[in-house]
Amino acid sequence: MSSLGNQIRQFLGLQPQSDQHHGRLSLEESDNSLLVGAWQAGESQRDRLTYDRQEVLADCMDAWRFNPLARRITELTTTYVTGGGFVVSSPHAETQAFLERFWNHRLNHLSLRTGELSDELVLSGNLFLLLSTDASGMSYLRVIPSADIVRIESSEADVEQELFYVSKSGLTGAERVFPAYQPGRDRPEEGGGFAPVMLHYAVNRPVGSQWGESDLAPILKWLSRYSAWLEDRVRLNRFRNAFVYVVKARFANETARSNRQAQLAAHPPAPGSVLVTDENEEWSVIAPKLEALDASSDGLAIKKMIAAGVGLPLHFLAEPESSTKTTAEASGNPSYRRFAERQRAMCWILQDLLRVVVERRAYFDLSVDPTARITVSGGDISARDNTELADAGQKALAIASGLHEKGLISSEELLRLVYRFMGEQLPTMDVSQSEEE
Repeated sequence: MSSLGNQIRQFLGLQPQSDQHHGRLSLEESDNSLLVGAWQAGESQRDRLTYDRQEVLADCMDAWRFNPLARRITELTTTYVTGGGFVVSSPHAETQAFLERFWNHRLNHLSLRTGELSDELVLSGNLFLLLSTDASGMSYLRVIPSADIVRIESSEADVEQELFYVSKSGLTGAERVFPAYQPGRDRPEEGGGFAPVMLHYAVNRPVGSQWGESDLAPILKWLSRYSAWLEDRVRLNRFRNAFVYVVKARFANETARSNRQAQLAAHPPAPGSVLVTDENEEWSVIAPKLEALDASSDGLAIKKMIAAGVGLPLHFLAEPESSTKTTAEASGNPSYRRFAERQRAMCWILQDLLRVVVERRAYFDLSVDPTARITVSGGDISARDNTELADAGQKALAIASGLHEKGLISSEELLRLVYRFMGEQLPTMDVSQSEEE
């Protein structure tokens, strides 16, 4: 049958199927093999399967709830990314005033909600933001859990051009469809206000994928192994002080031995008491050997895998790897870079969200400029950076000023060098006018 099928496929210009392919098709379907290699229509094959993604999201949430290391990793990322707060600014006065009203609205309270957004990015790698707007142009933000999103429908030509999102809601699990925000096509409804739209942002997303990945996903099994190892060590240490007396003696018969054992069991020696025996009895103690030194290295190896998986040094996870301050500071630099990158992503997400909010407001309030520049900046990741940048800026100013006095560089180049070494962006200004003055 397979040879006839291959002849037909050869006649049609198709590649013949191998015996291995026929073998896979002839396997009996079961609960373990039914969904293997299956994707829903419209999904990217670079994404996890739906049941696998839902399982990972549930495991990440359980780890956050019950595992102290997972909770601490999430808190560290949120603390460094959002702990310093965000500053929203726009050169247009009316636009700036509206942004402040939206940011501080009691139904939005973004000053606190940014922490929730960061936690969701860490736990799921995705942000599904539902935006609704009333007849006055004020928008309200709600975060939909990533686990509630069943699927993402995208354009056939572009997987990143998302069209709508299917969400399960309520105790019945009924599906609800949310349209994706489409730039240039978002218009008010006839009765006033806008229809709710959803915005999707993702981190740790492979190229060609629709979904992001959780920061905790690569270390879930190692978190589980470390918890199991630690629980075993705690259980063993619980019985570390437990011991058994062994009494060796020459007994005339089994009855004499049983009587002596019953006597000792009825009146065992109290701790700290003095035990006097004759030369016919020899007492010894059997105690558990925990080998704590070898076990500590095993636990440290698992914890190193966890720290490497999330890009944190061990001293961030209550494990002093080295006693020197220089080593600790050097190991923290890559983590600060990672936090800075995540903060940059958060700033872009908030900036894009605020852009949509302003565009919707502009339909009802002509004083708001939808094309006004909006900037979102985060707090400092590390206070040590300020000192280093200040020293670098001072030294750069001394060198650049000497070059400027000799006519080797312009005033614009002097400012560019100083701002670059201070880690700041050069403000827009008329340098030629300042030179003339």
